[in-house]
Amino acid sequence: MMNISHTEENYLKAIFKICENSVKPASTNAISHILDTSAASVTDMLKRLSEKNLINYEKYKGVTLMPQGRKVATHLIRKHRLWEVFLWEKLNFSWDQVHDIAEELEHIKSSELVEKLDEFLGFPKFDPHGDPIPDADGNFTHRKQFQLLALEEGKTGIIVGVQEHTPSFLKYLEKMDLTLGSEITMLEKFEYDESAKVKINNQTEKTISKKVSQNLFVQEKENY
Repeated sequence: MMNISHTEENYLKAIFKICENSVKPASTNAISHILDTSAASVTDMLKRLSEKNLINYEKYKGVTLMPQGRKVATHLIRKHRLWEVFLWEKLNFSWDQVHDIAEELEHIKSSELVEKLDEFLGFPKFDPHGDPIPDADGNFTHRKQFQLLALEEGKTGIIVGVQEHTPSFLKYLEKMDLTLGSEITMLEKFEYDESAKVKINNQTEKTISKKVSQNLFVQEKENY
């Protein structure tokens, strides 16, 4: 079995996430940004990963994952998101705490442990932030969801995911009662700054910014 370091795993995961919702290859600058490292360091690592046949890399043309690289990345994501569920459900960590701890736990190599963890948790399909958990074969569960920003006036949606995972954003959502499973009705959209007046759980009316509404994913209530 190929020996892949924790740093190499992190690069493969970063490339996967950048390419996940894009048809374009991951750029060196995008990888540098997500991993908070220099472009020169990224270039050196990409050469190493290319030599291991984990990525397709051509200078100035971006990066894509080869089958083995994708397998490593999805397995890492699977472990990360399962650990987040465990920390949240079983150890009562808050959803703004689980990410950093899962970043460490995701590098545990034991496949048997991961499968036992999945079974123990009841085979969850989504993590505490609403992100899909790939199965043992790397397949993701997909659902119809869209940004709260796109919810029509008068319509009601259920919050099913968040796009931004920073602790400050998640803590803000908790204070606003905008957590997973919350019911949110679009009352009015304001053209000037694209903010919106919403009703939360059929009780409280609040005005939220464009930044908040474009970082929340919802499903229409009738499709939930």
